[in-house]
Amino acid sequence: MTPNVIPATSTDPSALIIPGANVDNGLIFSKLADGIGITHFFSSESILNFLDILWSLYALMAYILAILLLVLYVYAATRYKQLLEIRAGIVKERERIYDERYRTNPKNSRLEDMTKHIASENPNDWKLAIIEGDIILDETLKEKGYVGVSLGERLRNISPTQLQSLDDAWQAHKVRNQVAHGGADFVLTRRLAEETIKQYRRVFAEFDIK
Repeated sequence: MTPNVIPATSTDPSALIIPGANVDNGLIFSKLADGIGITHFFSSESILNFLDILWSLYALMAYILAILLLVLYVYAATRYKQLLEIRAGIVKERERIYDERYRTNPKNSRLEDMTKHIASENPNDWKLAIIEGDIILDETLKEKGYVGVSLGERLRNISPTQLQSLDDAWQAHKVRNQVAHGGADFVLTRRLAEETIKQYRRVFAEFDIK
């Protein structure tokens, strides 16, 4: 490209005349950018490569986070299962101790113990009364030939036509489970304890247990 000559503005013959040129600034910046590599850096291909790197980093971090969460879930589930097993063992041990103390007694004696415990002012005695009532109910259903591994299974195998007080038996048994599995965390009120014993008694009356 031939530069445009700028005419001299001086009329002095001895003056030094420097020709000027019409400079294209955009062309200069473009050549400068090419020289230092900026144009290459901001090209569409380089931007796509940069975004691809970012996405790869994001995917890697996401995988790592997912693995950590999975490990934490497995650990928590394992610990929770162990806790349930420990609590179940405690309940079985309590029932074993209770069996040694009370299950060997005759049925009428257990009824007397249930009555004595529910009349107490001690909430722990109320719990014993409910557990005693549940034992009587369980043994009665066994004697009547209702099948099932547990009291809950035996109740499920009974229809309302076979036992009119079936709903009372279920409600009382549910309270017994709360007493047995809730431990000290379960607060048993006198009203609930007395109502539960009344439910047991209605079932016993239907079986002519006095």
